[in-house]
Amino acid sequence: MIGTATSPGTSNNRIMKTNYVLIDYENVQPQMVGLLAPETFRVLVFVGASQTKISFELADVLARKANGSRFIKVTGNGSNALDFHIAYQIGRLAVQEPEAYFHVISKDKGFDPLIEHLKGQGLHASRSMTVPDIEIVKKPSASMPEDEMLSTVIEYLVRRGAQRPASLKTLTGSISALFQPKLEASVAQTLMDKLELTGVFVRDGAKLKYGLPE
Repeated sequence: MIGTATSPGTSNNRIMKTNYVLIDYENVQPQMVGLLAPETFRVLVFVGASQTKISFELADVLARKANGSRFIKVTGNGSNALDFHIAYQIGRLAVQEPEAYFHVISKDKGFDPLIEHLKGQGLHASRSMTVPDIEIVKKPSASMPEDEMLSTVIEYLVRRGAQRPASLKTLTGSISALFQPKLEASVAQTLMDKLELTGVFVRDGAKLKYGLPE
């Protein structure tokens, strides 16, 4: 089992289940892939046989992961070659981890019958056109009550593990950007003050030390 999958607005039954993200890179080159940095997500990027360019952001995210995330270069140039590779991988992984979640990132609606079939078999599957559209990574609302905002930030920091912001400035920016719309500076500072007061983090010079599990 890889990581812990939990996010505000998502069902608690995602806790402790693998979230596979299968990207149809031939069809769409998604933005904001940094949202998939937490070890919660195991990312498989399917690259077309004739594709030669990969975004640095995506390569960097996969390079930092230690959970089997990887690029899969498709052989053959058939019109549906990449689609078949993704379908095969989902089938293989579903046998190994039937309780996992499978998120296909593609604009190709041809995946929808497969998604519906998987759901009919009791599997957890969905298709999204962009990374932020994945339900588990959707940004929570900035209008939620303060206690829920604090819980959201703590869950975010737990998911980040060793990749948590190392400085006050970076943490403040990360907290602001975590919500939609982005938090005003005064609101983010209030959350920071309460996190520090409750021991979520302490200052160590210019750096931060967290009182959270890795």
